[in-house]
Amino acid sequence: MRPARTGRFPAPRPGSGTGQGASKVQADAFRVWLRFLRLDQRLRLMMARSLREIGLSIPQFDVLSALDQGAGITQGELAQKLFVTKGNVSGLIDRLVTAGLVERRRGTKDRRSHSLFLTPDGKQLAASGFAVQKAFVQNSLGNLSAHELVLLHHLLGQWRDAAREFEEAKGGPGRGPSENKKN
Repeated sequence: MRPARTGRFPAPRPGSGTGQGASKVQADAFRVWLRFLRLDQRLRLMMARSLREIGLSIPQFDVLSALDQGAGITQGELAQKLFVTKGNVSGLIDRLVTAGLVERRRGTKDRRSHSLFLTPDGKQLAASGFAVQKAFVQNSLGNLSAHELVLLHHLLGQWRDAAREFEEAKGGPGRGPSENKKN
C-alpha cells in the first residue's frame, strides 16, 4: 500500500533521502515540472499563432507533415502516427479534402480502405508549414549555445527515460518494444 501524500508536492521516491534535503529536491523537481508545462503551453500558443499566419492550425499541420513523410497511409495509420483516435482525424481529413489539400484514394488490396495523399496545394502548404516551424524552432532556441542544446537534449532524454520506467513500473499503457527510442 502506498503512503498517503500530503501538501502540494509529490512524495519523495523511496531511497531519495529524507529530511529537508529530500524535501528541497522534490520542491525543485516540482518547480522544473511546472516551468516545463508553462513553457510547453507558451510554445504551443506561439506556434499556433505562427501557423495561423499561413492559414493552418496545429492539427492541420500535423496531418500535412505526417502525410508529407508517409504518403499513402490509411486514416487509421495516420491516427496512430499522431497518437489520436480515428474519429479525431476523420473530420479534420474531411475538411482538408474539401480544401483541396488532401485526397483519398481507394485501396488496391482492400477496396473498403482509403489511402491519404497530399495534393500539390497540400504539398506546397506543408512546405510553408515546415519553413514556419524551422524559423520558430531557431528563434525559440536561438539563444542557447551548441553545448546547451546538447545538454538540454541529454537532460530531456533522461527525463523521458525516467517517465517510461515509471509508466512501466505502474503497468502503464506504454507503446511496447516497437516504440521509437529516439523520441
